[in-house]
Amino acid sequence: MSVPSSSRSPCYYFKFGLLVTGRGEEQYLPQLFRSLMETGICSFEVIGKVEQLNPITSKIKKLKMVGSGKTILSKDEKRIGIPAREYIKSDPCKYVILIDDLEADRQEIAKEVFDRYRTILDTMLPKQKNQTSVHFLVNMLEAYYFANAQSINKVLGTSLRDFAGDVETIRHPKGELKQIYSGFQEVRDGGKILQELDVTHILANPETCAALRTLFAWCLKIIQQYPYADDLDLNSLEELYQIKTGKLYEVTASQLDLLLS
Repeated sequence: MSVPSSSRSPCYYFKFGLLVTGRGEEQYLPQLFRSLMETGICSFEVIGKVEQLNPITSKIKKLKMVGSGKTILSKDEKRIGIPAREYIKSDPCKYVILIDDLEADRQEIAKEVFDRYRTILDTMLPKQKNQTSVHFLVNMLEAYYFANAQSINKVLGTSLRDFAGDVETIRHPKGELKQIYSGFQEVRDGGKILQELDVTHILANPETCAALRTLFAWCLKIIQQYPYADDLDLNSLEELYQIKTGKLYEVTASQLDLLLS
């Protein structure tokens, strides 16, 4: 059972530990949350790079888990569950977010992938479910660069315009970047682009970027628990991210309800 936020001591500073699955994310992902960190009441840091997981389909593995009385694999416990638990420990002002790329060929199994990650966290941290969350970058981090083309142009010297549709439908955003700029390097150039990326610009269109908006909605709900939230005008961020009117990703949005429990 989750601990109701109202029964805990207030948090005056929030720390988010990120578990990521990509090399670029490992290096630079906290930059994505710059607009939240500028409030001065929270910080983001990568606490580990973990293996990208898919649903368990092996009957042998399932039988072994049943036989041993376990709900998760030992390797999942070691690679994800223990680092998450160690980060949070008994600090109610620390949170863990597991962020994975959701490539086109995995979108049909998104719910199953989400459930596997969620089960690991819930098993290891049964009393702190509202301090952990799982989110997806769709299809991958590089997709969002195309929703703020100016960030690409500044780094690569291109003259692109913002993608006209929903960037979460771009099948191979990294491949698109390499076609546009043959020398594109995920970590080197991606890190520079990420420093220029304006999330408020990306989320300004309520019809696009449902998965990214859900991630930011979860983070914002956390820091809105700050005792003096009204003084920081956090509602303006809610409007900039189009939280109330914009599309949310149904697979991960259930975690927003958990925060209200």
